[in-house]
Parts: sequence; C-alpha cells; structure tokens
Amino acid sequence: MVFWEGYVSDEAMGTFAPIVVYWLYAGLYQLLPPLDNYRLHTRKEEDQKNTVPLASVVKGVLLQQLVQATVAQGLFLVTSEANPSGITTQPSIPVQIVQIIVAMFVMDTWQYFVHRYMHQNKFLYRHVHSQHHKLVVPYAIGALYNHPLEGLLLDTFGGALSFLVSGMTARTAVIFFCFAVFKTVDDHCGLWLPGNIFHLFFHNNTAYHDIHHQLQGLKYNYSQPFFPIWDKLLGTYMPYSLVKRPEGGFEAKAIKRE
Repeated sequence: MVFWEGYVSDEAMGTFAPIVVYWLYAGLYQLLPPLDNYRLHTRKEEDQKNTVPLASVVKGVLLQQLVQATVAQGLFLVTSEANPSGITTQPSIPVQIVQIIVAMFVMDTWQYFVHRYMHQNKFLYRHVHSQHHKLVVPYAIGALYNHPLEGLLLDTFGGALSFLVSGMTARTAVIFFCFAVFKTVDDHCGLWLPGNIFHLFFHNNTAYHDIHHQLQGLKYNYSQPFFPIWDKLLGTYMPYSLVKRPEGGFEAKAIKRE
C-alpha cells in the first residue's frame, strides 16, 4: 500500500515523481540564503567561473526531463505485468530492497564507464560532455544540465537499464528513481551542510563530485551517483580533504596521487 494508490498509477508516479522531486529539492537549495560558511566555493567564484546563465540551465534540464519522461512511459508500457484488472503483484519488501541495490550497482557501472569514455574521447568531450563542465562550480539546479545526447546516453539509458536488469516493478521504480534524483541533486548542491545524511552515508558525495569539476580532478572521480567502487578499482579515485577557508566556508582540496 502506497499513498498514491487509487489516485495515480504507479507508471505515472514513476514517470513524473522524479521530475517533481528534482525541482522541489533543487528549488529548496536555490531558495536558501547564501550560507557562506558552508559553501565549497565562494559566490564570487560561482559568478566568475560558470559561463552559462541560469535560464539556459533550466531549459537544458527541462529538455532532458522531457526525454526521460517519454522513455519512462514507453518502458513502463512495454514491461507492464498487470493482470486484466490492471493490478500488478508486488514483490515482498526484502525482494524490493535487493532490486534497489542491484539497480544502484547497475546505474553506477553504466554511468562510470560512459562518463569516463566521454572524458577520454576528445570529440565527445569537446562537443557533448563539456556542456556539463561549463558549470565549474556546481549548484543543485544544474545537476542534470547536460548536452541532450549525454542526457540520453548517460542518465536515461542508465536508468532504463537499471530498471530492466533489477526486474523491479513500476512501484519500486518510484522509490529508486526519486532516491537517485535526491542523491544527484545533493551531489551538485555545492554546500557542505552539517548533518547531511548523504554526506554521512555516502563517500561519493558533494565534495567528492566537486573534485571532478575542478581542473586537477577532471580525469578522476567519475563514479556517480552512489558509490566510488569503480574509481577505486580502476585507478581513477582521487581522495580529498575538506579545508576551512579563513573567509568562511570549505574547500575540497584534492590529495595529490603519487
């Protein structure tokens, strides 16, 4: 039993809930006061280094979400196992937990290798992936600011593959995709807030991904959105330390590799 049962279909929730979650969570970060004592970059750095206006970022994100919603609807339609009454039998809670863990591993694997290849292939980096790196100083609303081709290959296909391989139902997908959106937005928020549960439970977090957006970390810390497993296994892991800035806030400083 879920709160939307009887009001909205699982397929509709799986399609649109992640979009709503994205704008609510990213919007919350956008509406926060400056919080200079918790920023990983100063506001001056954000203004100077980011070359894309907010309006363009919003348009880019909305385009990617339109594509994702279209693919999600088609995917749910093709994989539906509903009986003639329109009811889908849901697996037990332990099975759903296992499916979510499998989906996390599949998404991490897909995104690591596609993401890394987009850095190694000069054509793809120059013409596709570099769009995301125009936000040198990440912020929450820009989490899904990508070239449309990257949005399709990295995020949309990665999500679809995670759904298919794990064998989850549309109802479980609501939970998984909403959680993935929360995590992705938080990884780009640019704030190191005390008590942030994502920082407590995930080493792959805001500071970890911030290193990747810096020049010295451009070829490291490809893993996203959940665990740094592939970076550590394949030699692209760059550790960091958080240093308190005299003027307030923090700096994620890469620890040079030997």
